[in-house]
Amino acid sequence: MKIETSIFQRKIILNSLKGSIIRLNPITLIRNPVMFIVEIGALITTILTIFNIYTGVSFIFDLQISIWLWFTVLFANFAEAIAESQGKARAESLKRTRAEAPANKILKDGSIENVSALTLQRNDCVLIKENEIIPSDGDIIEGTALVDESAITGESAPVIRESGGDKSGVTGGTKLLSGTIKVRISVNPGETFLDNMISMVESAKRQKTPNERALEILLLGLTVIFLTVVITLSAFSDYMGITIPIAILIALLVCLMPTTIGALLPAIGIAGMDRLLQHNVIALSGRAVEAAGDVSVVLLDKTGTITLGNRMATEFIPAEGVDAKELIEASLMSSLADETPEGRSIVKLGKKELKVQGKDIHPSKESVFVPFTPETCMSGVDAGLKKIRKGSTNAIEKFVTNNGGSVPAEIKNIVDEIAVKGDTPLVVASNTQVLGVIRLKDIVKQGIKKRLLQLRHMGIKSIMITGDNPLTAASIAAEAGVDDFSAEAKPETKLQMIRDYQTGDQQYLVAMIGDGTNDAPALAQADVAVAMSAGTAAAREAANMVDLDSSPSKLLDIVEIGKEILITRGALTTFSVANDVAKYFAIVPAIFASVYPQIGVLNIMQLSSPASAVLSAVIFNAIVIPFLIPLSLSGVKFRATSSVSRLLGLNIMIYGVGGLIIPFIGIKAIDIVITFLGLGVKI
Repeated sequence: MKIETSIFQRKIILNSLKGSIIRLNPITLIRNPVMFIVEIGALITTILTIFNIYTGVSFIFDLQISIWLWFTVLFANFAEAIAESQGKARAESLKRTRAEAPANKILKDGSIENVSALTLQRNDCVLIKENEIIPSDGDIIEGTALVDESAITGESAPVIRESGGDKSGVTGGTKLLSGTIKVRISVNPGETFLDNMISMVESAKRQKTPNERALEILLLGLTVIFLTVVITLSAFSDYMGITIPIAILIALLVCLMPTTIGALLPAIGIAGMDRLLQHNVIALSGRAVEAAGDVSVVLLDKTGTITLGNRMATEFIPAEGVDAKELIEASLMSSLADETPEGRSIVKLGKKELKVQGKDIHPSKESVFVPFTPETCMSGVDAGLKKIRKGSTNAIEKFVTNNGGSVPAEIKNIVDEIAVKGDTPLVVASNTQVLGVIRLKDIVKQGIKKRLLQLRHMGIKSIMITGDNPLTAASIAAEAGVDDFSAEAKPETKLQMIRDYQTGDQQYLVAMIGDGTNDAPALAQADVAVAMSAGTAAAREAANMVDLDSSPSKLLDIVEIGKEILITRGALTTFSVANDVAKYFAIVPAIFASVYPQIGVLNIMQLSSPASAVLSAVIFNAIVIPFLIPLSLSGVKFRATSSVSRLLGLNIMIYGVGGLIIPFIGIKAIDIVITFLGLGVKI
């Protein structure tokens, strides 16, 4: 769900105006060196005006220059303030969600103690019942529930969360609509996902990205150069016998400095993170937002990311000579303690096939359940001398071989047939005998193929990475439309693949999307790491972005916004520098034309007087900032294309030409108004 937040709301405008004034504090403004120098210039001209110190020009002229220099600073502050206000408005609504709630803490002796949610620590276990608020972040360790996450995501439709698998994560502040669950808390007080969301949404705490810092250094360098030029110009004019008033020198400096991009730069970065928030993506790192604009490779976990993740048992296929009932009973017994969605679906299907109720199925007292691990790739039960296992073909083959048996060729053929159709085969064995195969079906998420095609058009390679066998992986990859896939991948495989892309000859920027604990190492290594909010706490902690909608297709929005930030900065920087050229033709003739009439040829705009020329340039320099605020907040729109550099070049050309033409039109129009109103006093 996309959250639309208009900047033209009375409350946002008023808060932004207040923030503009607060930011006049030099200690705050020094973070933006360009606008800090403009403020110093405004302060100097104001002092000269108030104390009526002789500057070589009229009091009215000094007053107008001072006013418009202060407006320049205020407009710059307003751009940053209005960008922050959108995020802060969302943060306030989240803070209301974080109301203190009671929690039913499970003590070591199994008793329940009612405590404050704010006192819960990592690894505490709580019992949550129907219509109760989930007190803190954690993973479901027992039960299945329907959860209302609208307070976090804005989506009204409830979602299913269950123990085991990659949909076990729950978020504090959401509401349990039905069911009863036990949750193991995964964070300490103040470290919840909601707390982190609030902290990151409040844009004032946003860290500047490397590109933003590099651009600031460039702007500061240009400012130092123009400051040197103005100081030198003053000395040069004295040598020529021309006295340049201080107000005009300051006006020249402000107009020549890249004030437009200097004023809008903070707003562009803040607005980028806010646009992600409008798409229900929380960016935990500004660096990641920009990196998204340069991503070349994206790795997608299959289960829960490309597919819905809840693989359901749909069929029991016995081996030749094995009774179907024997296979079903073995499958059912090996899954009684399996809390994964797959395990529960096997139990459900087995009971249906055997036409038995839950109370009729119970393991013997000597039964010992063997849990699934990524290393063994199988689970089961030991009942006396009988060892029942279910798992991948390779794992079961290794199991029966170690016990002196073998996997029949017909079983391998069944496995291949199931895998070719995109389903998952689960082989069942008892000691040395393979009993048959369970078919598990998984469903590719709707719309994923179209979104991956759009990524391909951007020049981004998509790779599905999964622990499934190659045939299953190939079938799902074809249906989803990924460019490549890696099967039977372990956590270390995913991690190494990302490192190989990052350190190879091309040194790609890599994005990773995942939701499971086994995805955490790869997410921590990726340049852009997107975790599904429905995923485990480990995945969310390792990522630098969290998708509240748990939709892998959201990566397209993330990439587009990253590219929009880069293109917007490039376009507005070009516009700002081009502006300086036009303002040069307004102010320089005004300074020297009276003594050197030949320089009047540079007065291309035919401005009415030197005073009007300087004042018109200063006014245009100020008012162009608020006119560009909507563009800096919405960004220069990105159109899907494989040639991003060509798109960037096109925008630079458009805004470069616009930056040259618009000032000529604007300054001339202001000059006409000033002359009509009689404000063009003589210098």
